Amino acid sequence: FPQNEQFTCSSPFDKVHRRMHKVFQSPPSSNKLSPDTTRKKRKLFNSARFGHTLTGHSGKVMAAKFLGEASKVVTGSHDRTLKIWDLRSRACIETKFAGSSCNDLVIVDSSGSTIISGHFDKSIRFWDARSESSANNILFNGKVTSLDLTRDAKYLICCVRDDTLKLLDLRMNQVVKSFSCDGFKVGCDWTRVTFSPDGQYLAVGSADGNVYIWGVNSGKVETVLKEHSSAVTATGWHPYGTMLASVDRSKKAVIWSDI
Repeated sequence: FPQNEQFTCSSPFDKVHRRMHKVFQSPPSSNKLSPDTTRKKRKLFNSARFGHTLTGHSGKVMAAKFLGEASKVVTGSHDRTLKIWDLRSRACIETKFAGSSCNDLVIVDSSGSTIISGHFDKSIRFWDARSESSANNILFNGKVTSLDLTRDAKYLICCVRDDTLKLLDLRMNQVVKSFSCDGFKVGCDWTRVTFSPDGQYLAVGSADGNVYIWGVNSGKVETVLKEHSSAVTATGWHPYGTMLASVDRSKKAVIWSDI
């Protein structure tokens, strides 16, 4: 793509698209899982046709991840639950009651045994997939809007509505660094922060329309990307780290190169 290429995203289904946050690729196959937050369902696609609709949540579905294998999925919802689904039977096989709306979740290990979820009650919860209740909670000073892991799953980044990013060392389950700066403000309850593929940088959008990139080791802002005119809600890195995509609330997407 040319540098700073812009795209406006629109369709006859804009009401749905405004709340469609992520599409996840299953490593073993070409299946894709899409949270449908408006219809309170999860949809499973492959490259050729529609697959499954999994119905059961009573609130917006904010996150969905494959749980260690291509036949199981975990979802987080504003109905204050996490649900585990078996795609072979197309049924929910377990419901975990979180007690607070879930905004995002990550899977820590390849076996899918450990889940971390971020919530409106300002906490993240650690779950053993084999247990009904959370094993541990960590409380912050604002709603948790998103989570992301380094590839080695040693570090977790949390975007918090007190306009900070919190870095946790999962070997100790402790916050080891906090990121903030003048001008950066979390623009919505689902603002997404992402690690670069090498885990050396963080990218997150701000209410001022800028994309802020921090150095993880330095703790300093390395770059501020300015192209959007409304709050930036999500960012995503190219797998090789050579490009970055960002989207905003006015439905504009920008592809950045030479970051």
